[in-house]
Amino acid sequence: MNIQITPNPHELGKTAGLAAAQLIRGAIDASGAANIILATGTSQFEILNQLIIEKDIDWGKVVMFHLDEYIDLPITSPASFRRYLQERFLSRIPAIKAAYLINGETDVEAECDRLGNLITNYPIDVALVGIGENAHLAFNDPPADFETEQPYIIVGLDEACRKQQLGEGWFKSIEDVPHQAISMSVKQILKSRHIICSVTGARKAMAVKNSFEQPVSNLYPASILQLHPNCTCYLDKSSAALISANIFS
Repeated sequence: MNIQITPNPHELGKTAGLAAAQLIRGAIDASGAANIILATGTSQFEILNQLIIEKDIDWGKVVMFHLDEYIDLPITSPASFRRYLQERFLSRIPAIKAAYLINGETDVEAECDRLGNLITNYPIDVALVGIGENAHLAFNDPPADFETEQPYIIVGLDEACRKQQLGEGWFKSIEDVPHQAISMSVKQILKSRHIICSVTGARKAMAVKNSFEQPVSNLYPASILQLHPNCTCYLDKSSAALISANIFS
């Protein structure tokens, strides 16, 4: 795992977005298509903005999946991740080959099966992910399931995760934050050829420290990224504040 520290969220987004664009172009050049996973949340704003302005990405050859979505949250909600991706990304790029968004308003077990069957046909070239304040990866809160082979699973959201969503301004009250979500599983994320992990803000500094310095454990779900052969984690100075210097040695 490679770690890069940037001065601020804007520079992080630019750097990570440039790296993602290069990998997407490389996949298209190599095989005629690119399959990607996009994350949502505040840490992804600048990255998606950079991807949007990148030149020479043939989006008509790109298939997109996304990481997670709340169960029973209407797409009209400002907190809907489907809405987030449609408004902040899909509506701002040329037509993409396919975008497989998670519908949390339907039969969720059938939705997990639908997406699981689809993603097995599209080996992922590039996954964009983040780390939660509780060190979650996607919505795999601790203790995360490191063993399931199912690509998409139904998960419960712990109190720390729900408070993060409230704190970031997505909901008006803690009572409004759903208790369940559909999430891409840890094993499915790790199947990606390349992973770009981006983390911003001091509130995530302890989660970053635990994910990178503690032994791999489902109590720190993002720690599993230590085992991926092609993972680069981009941090800003605030999220990197508690990392020991010897982690780079």
